[in-house]
Amino acid sequence: MDEKFMLSKEIGKLLLKQNKTIAVAESCTGGMLASAITDVPGSSAYFGYGVVSYSNKAKIEILGVNESSLFQYGAVSKEVAMEMAEGVRKLADSHYGLSTTGIAGPGGGTSTKPVGLVFVGFSSADKNLWMRLNLKGSRHEIRYQTVLEAMRFFLNELLKD
Repeated sequence: MDEKFMLSKEIGKLLLKQNKTIAVAESCTGGMLASAITDVPGSSAYFGYGVVSYSNKAKIEILGVNESSLFQYGAVSKEVAMEMAEGVRKLADSHYGLSTTGIAGPGGGTSTKPVGLVFVGFSSADKNLWMRLNLKGSRHEIRYQTVLEAMRFFLNELLKD
């Protein structure tokens, strides 16, 4: 059994036990996070929404990300990651929101925001958090690692509740 599925099963067990729900907003992972969570049979009991908001327009119009945040910090930033997570949580009326935004490559990186820079956002009713990742590898490897790290981050927050 692969690590992704094991993390998904553990997240599902905890969400069911706590009677809580999750929604995800993804940019660089393009739906891989939602897919990982819903690989577990019965995930419809705790998985609300999955939004792939690849464009800035989608981030603004669907998730309610502030246009000023995108202009000031860029789509790949802790600020936007947290706004995405909060936006999808509210949109889905879920207990938790989880988001990913980053540069998976192979192009698109800059000296200040290189390929492999990813931010994961977390939102609940009482807190918004973020995590910065600096990943290496191919586009697929960066996206896959992002999903694993996002699930680990989320699982750690669930264990605190």
